[in-house]
Amino acid sequence: MQIRLMEPRDFAAFWPVFREVVAARETYAFDPDMDQEAARRLWCEAPLETWLAEEDGQLLGSYFLKANAAGPGGHVGNCGYMVAPAARGKGVARAMCEHSQQRARERGFLALQFNSVVATNAAAVALWQKLGFDVVGRLPRAYRHAAHGLVDCLVMYKWLGEAEKPAMPEPVKLIGRKNIEATVSRRRKRD
Repeated sequence: MQIRLMEPRDFAAFWPVFREVVAARETYAFDPDMDQEAARRLWCEAPLETWLAEEDGQLLGSYFLKANAAGPGGHVGNCGYMVAPAARGKGVARAMCEHSQQRARERGFLALQFNSVVATNAAAVALWQKLGFDVVGRLPRAYRHAAHGLVDCLVMYKWLGEAEKPAMPEPVKLIGRKNIEATVSRRRKRD
């Protein structure tokens, strides 16, 4: 399997996968009536980078990487992954997620956050957890699933940075009453 940057001409080949995944209304909160040009802008222009997984010229899936927020939250990245139906269960999502974590680190992100993992997407939830993502929040009835109606979404998060050591404060000097008077008196004489 090869994972390479998606080129503008590649989106036409990816469009049937995108359309099928979104139309299923099982995993993505994208408008199922979105046209190809709107989908291309969303998947390829809005993110920092978009990648394509393929093998022997066959498209297996794609993912994008972008900042989850701006400014003080800009160190947290966000990704979206889609796997072609014929390629599911073959390790494509795992390979793309591992690749995306490396790319996120290279782009300077310290964490990845998935804002809305549909809770009924058990395969994705299990895979993200195996890859070190924690469920840090639950959004009750946040997704209108085609088969299950209103279902929960999960917020999942993984720290990518090195473990940071907290800054240790300098030890406080304890001085007695006589030393306080001497210290204050010395400062005044110097001024």
